[in-house]
Amino acid sequence: MERQSEFTLRRRVQFHETDAAGTVHFSRYLLYMEEAEHAFWRAAGLSIAPLEADYGWPRAAVTCEYRAPLRFEDEFEIHIRIVAMTQKSMRYACVLTLGDVVVATLTMTTVCVAKRPDGPARSVPMPPVMHERFQVARDAPLRG
Repeated sequence: MERQSEFTLRRRVQFHETDAAGTVHFSRYLLYMEEAEHAFWRAAGLSIAPLEADYGWPRAAVTCEYRAPLRFEDEFEIHIRIVAMTQKSMRYACVLTLGDVVVATLTMTTVCVAKRPDGPARSVPMPPVMHERFQVARDAPLRG
């Protein structure tokens, strides 16, 4: 399987994602990025949360810059790209677009941690399959 560095997901705004003003609630933008991340992993033949895994992927940092609203029934795209990868973490850049309009730019850093029922999580090296399936994008990070 070819190594992947970016992915695009197209989706439509659902009514329950909007607030009383009729626009997408600000918290949904992070969920959109996470939804694209999970679809990206599936496209690479992986799951972010396999049942048998003894590791997980908590978020260490997220940012979001809002530029334009999304409304019910808008069809938009979520472009996600790996912009950095270490032995234990991955950083994504994400751009939400509605046609030619940049709606939001986001970043997220996630860390591979060992699941420990008897204590706090600790960072661990990613499974080798991560470096086999993913790579850092060769181009500059996504920007709006």
